Amino acid sequence: MGQGVGRPERSKSLKLEGYQTIMTAEEEEEEEEAECSVDAAEKQSQKLKAICGLADLKNEAVGLYNIGFSCCLNSLLQVLFMNRNFTAILRRIKVPFEDGEQKRSVPYQMLLLLEAMQRGKHKSVHPVGLAKCLSKHGVKLFVLYDASQLFLILWNLIKSQITNLDLGERLTDLYTIRLQEYLMCQKCLLETKKNSNILMLPLPMFSHDSHRVKTLEDSLRCFFAPEHLTGDNMCHCKRCGKKTVCLQGMKVTRLPQTLTLHLKRFCSKHNNSTQKISHYLSFPQNLDFSQILTLEQYQPDSSEEGAGLYDLFAVVAHSGSASCGHYCAYIWSLTAHKWYCFNDSSVCQVSWDDVKCTYGHAGLRWSETAYLLVYRKKESPSAV
Repeated sequence: MGQGVGRPERSKSLKLEGYQTIMTAEEEEEEEEAECSVDAAEKQSQKLKAICGLADLKNEAVGLYNIGFSCCLNSLLQVLFMNRNFTAILRRIKVPFEDGEQKRSVPYQMLLLLEAMQRGKHKSVHPVGLAKCLSKHGVKLFVLYDASQLFLILWNLIKSQITNLDLGERLTDLYTIRLQEYLMCQKCLLETKKNSNILMLPLPMFSHDSHRVKTLEDSLRCFFAPEHLTGDNMCHCKRCGKKTVCLQGMKVTRLPQTLTLHLKRFCSKHNNSTQKISHYLSFPQNLDFSQILTLEQYQPDSSEEGAGLYDLFAVVAHSGSASCGHYCAYIWSLTAHKWYCFNDSSVCQVSWDDVKCTYGHAGLRWSETAYLLVYRKKESPSAV
């Protein structure tokens, strides 16, 4: 399920300067000389542009070697690194001073890996340093992970280790979906509300009446559809003083710049085994939440025009069964304006038709199916 580990070539030791850039000792000497020149500021500006946070900016698309069941981690890292909003935060972190702290810092090890991908001359890079760092925080190596679970683990580790409060808030705002849940008694109409924040929407593959959902738009509608709680599911009403039939639902109050959608393709069976759902579910290149959800379900706190418009940015796809599978990522390059498939150390340009092959097929149990969908808020023409 991946490529064997090769011995990486020796490279010059990296030295960090400030919070934003990494350079070799030789480059540092050149930098000191440049400070005396008139165009030192311009050279520094160009250097920062060279590491502005896009893994494909200088060396096209760069792969990550599989170091043993690391296809899931590799795919998630590529999705993060190709997102300029995420790496703009990553490259501004405060770097730990002590060597031991650096080895335990997930954001710092990610920054080193990103720099190796951008500055190196190889088509693929070994993520060994980051993998060792993650193992220090209980993320086991050589284990097949669920991409949705590993994403949450990785994101929370990054968030908890960013010491700058402003950067931490920026990371939260970049990914956090804000919802408002409500529960209304159908007898006295007493309504209780609760705000909640989540990092991804877990979308169903079946409707409430157990029919297959065939489009992403319908899956979103099923997720936000209100539900009547009756029988054993009735809730206690404070005003009525007893359990009553209630209407339960939720609405969107804020959508982030980077929106992550989790297609729930894995389900538990009665014998505690897990089964993969491979049936067809299409997803569009563009989403408009104002056209998918009702006015009651979609009430963003932003009056910004086009706040619910999104473009597909990445697809984390799974092939195989629930117990034995493989992940890869299809990602839209924001600089090259092309789709790429990141399959561990193998990276190639693909078409939209290739991406659509991850819609799924019920008759092919080992087929490649989309599991995580990542959309980015549509940028205005002036921002592109």
